[in-house]
Amino acid sequence: MLTLQANRSTCDCECVSRRELLRVGSLGLGAITLPALLQASSQGSSAASFVRGKSVVFLYLRGGPTQYETWDPKMNAPSGIRAMYGETKTSLPGVTFGKHFLQMAAMADQLAVVRSFRVGSGGHGPGRQLITSGGNPAKAAMGALYAGLAGSNHPLSGLPTNAVVTPRAAGPQYESLRNETDEILAVGELAAECAAFDLGAGAGASKAGKKPRGGLIHDMRLNLASDRFDDRRALLQQISALRRQADRPGALAGYDRFQQQAFDVLLGGATDAFDLSKEDPRVVAEYDTGRFAAPASLRKKKSNNAKTIPSLSPIALGKQLLLARRLCEAGCGFVTVTSSGWDMHGNAFGIDDGMACLGPAVDHAVAAFLRDLARRGLSEQILLVITGEMGRTPKINAKAGRDHWANLCPLVLAGGGLKMGQVIGASDKTGGSPNTEPYGVDHLLATIMHTLFDVSQLRLARGLPTNLVRTIERSQPIKELVA
Repeated sequence: MLTLQANRSTCDCECVSRRELLRVGSLGLGAITLPALLQASSQGSSAASFVRGKSVVFLYLRGGPTQYETWDPKMNAPSGIRAMYGETKTSLPGVTFGKHFLQMAAMADQLAVVRSFRVGSGGHGPGRQLITSGGNPAKAAMGALYAGLAGSNHPLSGLPTNAVVTPRAAGPQYESLRNETDEILAVGELAAECAAFDLGAGAGASKAGKKPRGGLIHDMRLNLASDRFDDRRALLQQISALRRQADRPGALAGYDRFQQQAFDVLLGGATDAFDLSKEDPRVVAEYDTGRFAAPASLRKKKSNNAKTIPSLSPIALGKQLLLARRLCEAGCGFVTVTSSGWDMHGNAFGIDDGMACLGPAVDHAVAAFLRDLARRGLSEQILLVITGEMGRTPKINAKAGRDHWANLCPLVLAGGGLKMGQVIGASDKTGGSPNTEPYGVDHLLATIMHTLFDVSQLRLARGLPTNLVRTIERSQPIKELVA
């Protein structure tokens, strides 16, 4: 038997109350309960009143990106502090970005760059926990917080509302790339069902005769609420088989439009969202970052970490952002996209060689993403957030890198209905500390949650964790974005 399950759209953080949406027997099409939900949706009764229907794509530059060589080059600072590669003019008068961000510079009127943002930690562990959680009291990643309040599965498509897209998720050819997800999967005090659905989990499991992981190989159970479809490719295979069964002549005869729609949800949308073969090849090509691989010469770098350099190549990043867009269209409210390699001390990547690889890839992928959203009319519906767990020291070290820095961190936002085309705040003359009102992770959390939720309605909802609702209700977004 094959079963699809999901939570109520407004489940509490324990996610203990479940509704079986669709059951398909192994010998026939079986009994269907999803049509009732779809019919209720058509009457306007299924969506939580406080969920705005927007999405966030959180581009996580893991390792601690440099503020100088990205979006605050500080070319008036002394040599050894200012951006190593220089600056490029943007579409905003008097504003410059780092030299590798030419496309984003041309689109600066669509961006908001915060130059007074700090995470407050110079350590990877604490910084990662702070930036991914926004400092919320449950110590859960922001995506898990969203799922705990909005429900861990979309009521119509059944897709998880919280997902992470690592390089591995973009296809088997990227299995050797770095795929760290620990802090993104953190649920803190929330239930495990709120954790991000990892599209890349299970990839490579078939190597060396290993048994694939995942929730689809036991009893053909498509349980979105707990098993999280760990093996993405197994999901595609199993639903493809079901699709062939349903395509037989007369298989769906006698079903009403809501029952037909139920099959469309399972047999189409549930898999199409993360199947790039369904995308226009021209769009896939536009996003492609395959040409930004780390040069083979860097593998000979005299460093203990040089062997890790190939795994840091951003060659999958464009496809990761394309998958994120597809997931948002299918109802995923929070998608984290990971990009590794930003720990640029100079022991593996330095500023001198790492930025030349990672910077152009981010620039290209983000520009493609924003153009794609504009074409699809989604710019106001999807908020892109780009940041990391810390910034980098003002002084360039002896290895042509920069070290950990707690007091300033790059932050760029785009879309989501917020006010774009501005630089918010300023750093001091050396680019190491805020020179205006500082913003922290609590402000970022508030900005994101106020975008995703109607807070005035959220406070009226019943059965939600009081401490989380209170945190969002009392938090203050970055005021220049919402004024």
